[in-house]
Amino acid sequence: MKSLSEIKLAIIGLGYVGLPLAVEFGSKRSVLGFDINQQRIDELRAGHDLTLETHREELLGATQLRFTTHLEELRGCNCFIVTVPTPIDTHKRPDLTPLIKASETVGKALKPDDVVIYESTVYPGCTEEECVPILERFSGLTFNRDFFVGYSPERINPGDKEHRVTTIRKVTSGSTPEIADLIDALYNEIITAGTHKAPTIQVAEAAKVIENTQRDLNIALINELAIIFNKMGIDTEAVLKAAGSKWNFLPFRPGLVGGHCIGVDPYYLTHKAQSIGYHPEIILAGRRLNDSMGVYVVAQLVKAMTKRRLLVDGARILVMGLTFKENCPDLRNTRVVDIVSELHDYHCSVDVFDPWVSLQEAQHEYGITPVTHPEENAYDAIILAVAHQQFREMGVERIRRLGKPGHVLYDLKYLFPAEATDLRL
Repeated sequence: MKSLSEIKLAIIGLGYVGLPLAVEFGSKRSVLGFDINQQRIDELRAGHDLTLETHREELLGATQLRFTTHLEELRGCNCFIVTVPTPIDTHKRPDLTPLIKASETVGKALKPDDVVIYESTVYPGCTEEECVPILERFSGLTFNRDFFVGYSPERINPGDKEHRVTTIRKVTSGSTPEIADLIDALYNEIITAGTHKAPTIQVAEAAKVIENTQRDLNIALINELAIIFNKMGIDTEAVLKAAGSKWNFLPFRPGLVGGHCIGVDPYYLTHKAQSIGYHPEIILAGRRLNDSMGVYVVAQLVKAMTKRRLLVDGARILVMGLTFKENCPDLRNTRVVDIVSELHDYHCSVDVFDPWVSLQEAQHEYGITPVTHPEENAYDAIILAVAHQQFREMGVERIRRLGKPGHVLYDLKYLFPAEATDLRL
């Protein structure tokens, strides 16, 4: 492949990362969007995106974008961008299954001079150590002679309507200097914020994985401070606001750390570190603390209920919010489920209310069927777990009406003033 004009592009995986990318490219050049989920493809063809990352007008406006589930159609492309999930398993180890399967699929369609670009979050070295051998095996071609690869980590922020794929600066890299230039030029067709061309694929991989590791550790610090201040009877938000009056204080807030990135990516880095003989301490300490916050929240709630002589065993609890962050339907790795599970261990009856989520997806992923209309005067305690705009607009008085007399209102997200609630993180 010699120039941009020769590129026939395919996007592999049409989720939160792949679809916005396909839509942007599809407004400028011919793009084939590939996914193994036929229902997803049917919905996209009808102009409907369940993730809400793209609007109907954007989907239908990408006139050069078409969708398929058929491998045969991929053989007409010569540049493949892989945007599949990279989760962790139950033992918190990297689960490369989607990445491996996607590489096998692309390998079957690979031809001489083709380029494969990975966007999925991985540990440094994964692209060349894990993905390239699969591409070689399934294509019969030789890396950096017959085909080439690149890595350009996704920087999608679900639910964020200001920071979109085109307005976030993109890191790019390639397996040869010429391919790095070609990949960088390709992304510059759509990325208005510009690109940063990393010197190697491993540098680009490492840059991505530490972005969220850094955020994870910062939030872990604030979570630990919140625990300390709670024990001292000091309002954490008031402390953070006071400290935030200094220009270089970072505005992190305590809370549950879930989602597809922050709660997952550090384990990819620690996995690689352990494989080369180094046991990371600070990163894993931050992960342990953040993963324990659901248990801490329930312990605080139980203590507050006990002080009010509210019987915990059999209590009705309303958890408001299930998604991993506000104002989006994304349920991936949400840590609200830790609160629900811990409450069940206390034999509480738990209702979950979240106007953003798919009831079917919540049931399928977590065995939770959210209520659509919480009862008034029904709950012994209410936990505001996610800062959805709908909850803010409800106002504290309306939310209070859902509780029984003497109920406990726990505001994890500082939605309302301290004096309007009973507990805050």
